[in-house]
Amino acid sequence: MSNQQDAKNSQLYKLRHSLAHVMAQAVTELYPDVKLGIGPPIDTGFYYDFDLGKDEHSKPRTFTPEDLEAIEKRMRQIIGGKHKFEYREVSADEARELFKDQPYKIELIDGLAQGGIDEYGNETSEKPVISTYRQDTFEDLCRGPHVEATNQIPSDGFKLMTVAGAYWRGDEDNPMLQRIYGTAWANKKELNQYLEMLEEAKKRDHRKLGKELEIFTFDEEVGPGLPLWLPRGAVLIEELEKLAKEMEQKAGYDRVRTPHLTKEDLFLRSGHLPYYAESMFPPMEMEGVRYYIKPMNCPFHHKIFGSKPRSYRDLPVRLAEYGTCYRYEKSGELFGLMRVRSMQMNDAHIYCSEEQFESEFLGVVNLYLEYFKLLNIEKYVMRLSTHHKKGLGKKYVDNERLWLKTEDMVRRAMEHGGVPYVEVPDEAAFYGPKIDVQIWSAIGREFSLATNQVDFAVPPRFNLTFVNQHGQEETPLCIHRAPLSTHERMVGFLLEQYAGRFPVWLSPDQAVVVPITEAHNEYADTLARQLRAANIRAQADLGTERMNAKIRQAQLLQIPYMLVVGDQEVANSTVSLRKRDGSRQNDLPVAEFIAQTQQRIASRSSEL
Repeated sequence: MSNQQDAKNSQLYKLRHSLAHVMAQAVTELYPDVKLGIGPPIDTGFYYDFDLGKDEHSKPRTFTPEDLEAIEKRMRQIIGGKHKFEYREVSADEARELFKDQPYKIELIDGLAQGGIDEYGNETSEKPVISTYRQDTFEDLCRGPHVEATNQIPSDGFKLMTVAGAYWRGDEDNPMLQRIYGTAWANKKELNQYLEMLEEAKKRDHRKLGKELEIFTFDEEVGPGLPLWLPRGAVLIEELEKLAKEMEQKAGYDRVRTPHLTKEDLFLRSGHLPYYAESMFPPMEMEGVRYYIKPMNCPFHHKIFGSKPRSYRDLPVRLAEYGTCYRYEKSGELFGLMRVRSMQMNDAHIYCSEEQFESEFLGVVNLYLEYFKLLNIEKYVMRLSTHHKKGLGKKYVDNERLWLKTEDMVRRAMEHGGVPYVEVPDEAAFYGPKIDVQIWSAIGREFSLATNQVDFAVPPRFNLTFVNQHGQEETPLCIHRAPLSTHERMVGFLLEQYAGRFPVWLSPDQAVVVPITEAHNEYADTLARQLRAANIRAQADLGTERMNAKIRQAQLLQIPYMLVVGDQEVANSTVSLRKRDGSRQNDLPVAEFIAQTQQRIASRSSEL
């Protein structure tokens, strides 16, 4: 049985699915003219889409917080009625009659009747069955599964959370519906744990912390999705880049640099145009030539590989670049550092023979695992994204043989390497299968980090070849990879992962020297210079505020070490060390502090 089937048969999935129907019943009772969309279970609960019609200003009616309270109250009453969930199969005509006043349901029924479409309007290879579930007075188009009866739903294990606008079937040309999200758990304790996690997530929101810790900012005159990195944020970027360069040097990568724009011809040859045009900024024209700013680095790296003849003795060729790319994300999709229009990618492309593929692919996977260990990422999932035959020639390169071959190569590599993975169909890149990497932060929030992609289609378009052992020309495979994602997404993740309390090696400011009085300013300033000379990021706070205010400011900025200096410290060349976690150490010799800190920085230790 697949992971997806396991999930659908779980009690929690059934509970959440059932609550979506109970919510729809409550809404139809409270708003008799409502038009129903769809209501699936999701990872943390459920949602349902509703069309409440227009108000007196011809704008879509929306739910208020008071409406949610009333709906939730009615849901609990329905649950208390101990109503059974009853399944039945119906013909298309019976379904149309049953839902004759529900236009969105009629559209779904028509799709089911034609075949290849499920009850949510998604493509499916399963044989279409038109079925419904009924509880109490409410009947909905659905395949299930559900709990046996409403009394199996814990009335204190769910909560309606938010309302959001959602276009019908995700198409902005369709009507805007009102989507009510709810969360549901097996019991009140699990619900409260989830709500507490959400509160912690608000505190760790990278947008909030980015402002408080002076990491980055956005400015309307610069443009949406174009982050400005403040000095403290620039330190994070440089440390991550330094880390990547060290790791890649050990792994045998060669560094390259490529321009930010190129002629249109390059993207026509790579195949990105016209298929990727919606995600690219519009072209500019000079002297009759059209140029694009680059959304990715791979075509440039292909050109570098092809700039001279290659032999099998040269392979693998690993080309790495911290290149800035630009993608036109829609305004509504921009989200802090997670979805931006300007991004610096920890990018590289590996050109190898089929015989070298498994070793190179696993080398990339192991690089991910090294980063996870260093950054305390304990939960992750590697997802093998494969093609779907229906998308050949449209969504995917039309070569079924190579699709099946390269997907099998990836499976074998992951299995031989003992790396757990899950398989997700119809999510591949247009030129080959890929491993998508999902990670979870310390509080359980999921992030899409990066991908490890196999490209069998584009190297032939660039006529990339090497001479094999038999003196024949052969086309290399190309592996696209970016284990540290983009600076933007990685910094956003790390802000939430550490709640701004970065390990010493990554902290923008590693130490601040705090003089007790102005009489100690000279020693504090000299000490800060000494620390910087030892490659420790340190400043002396020589402002006019009192010592306690300076310490409080350092704590707000999550600086690991506060070095308080007064008469005794000046006389003995020592410091009184206060660590971010509240621990203290008095009369610490300066040389000893420097040695300890240098060791933690050099080893990239997570300890204070």
